[in-house]
Amino acid sequence: MPVLSDPPEVLDRREGPYGEAVLRRRGEHFEIIANGCFLMDTSDGRSERLLVTAVLDALAGPQGASLLIGGLGVGFSLAEAAADPRPGRITVLEREQAVIDWHTAGDAPLAPFAGGGHTDPRVRIVHDDLLRHLHGTAERYHALCLDIDNGPDWTVTESNDSLYTESGLDLAQRVLLPGGVLAFWSGAPSPAFEQRLRSRFPVVESVPVGVQVERGLPDVVYLATLPV
Repeated sequence: MPVLSDPPEVLDRREGPYGEAVLRRRGEHFEIIANGCFLMDTSDGRSERLLVTAVLDALAGPQGASLLIGGLGVGFSLAEAAADPRPGRITVLEREQAVIDWHTAGDAPLAPFAGGGHTDPRVRIVHDDLLRHLHGTAERYHALCLDIDNGPDWTVTESNDSLYTESGLDLAQRVLLPGGVLAFWSGAPSPAFEQRLRSRFPVVESVPVGVQVERGLPDVVYLATLPV
């Protein structure tokens, strides 16, 4: 989390099926807090944007690729996808109705950070849990961009742990088309998770992004590509 001196102002607080979700403003930036743990803010966004651009660059599929973004968050990944002409279909899954409302209802304080994503005809925002969607959907995608928690080694929601296990990777692979690319955002490097990816995907790349000064650790985007 960036070092910001201004005290936070709570704009909204919701109790939902996954616990408490809070939107705070600190100076000119907004923060999302889940069950008392910092998730993300609007101060940077480089790694969230890279999650999308790196996937599209790695994708060997055709123009008009179908893209699934797991986690709406503050909107940086959606903004990057909507600004790129390559995706033909963009599905955004968000399990917290509060987060969707902060983007789309009333004055929607987070709407500007999604760029033109909310009005892009290629975009569909779906209120659903990522793991439930992967279990039940009949849709297939060229690429999955997954940013639903802090990463493999420190999840705010315990049930999200399974996404990074062998069974979670099985689910992700099930909805990927041949030659598809799977990307995970992580708030820190995870050598064990990277090794898990390398044990089952022919091409795996680890891309560090910036350095969080107070922790000395970079955000990381992990990319895994299926054979064609």
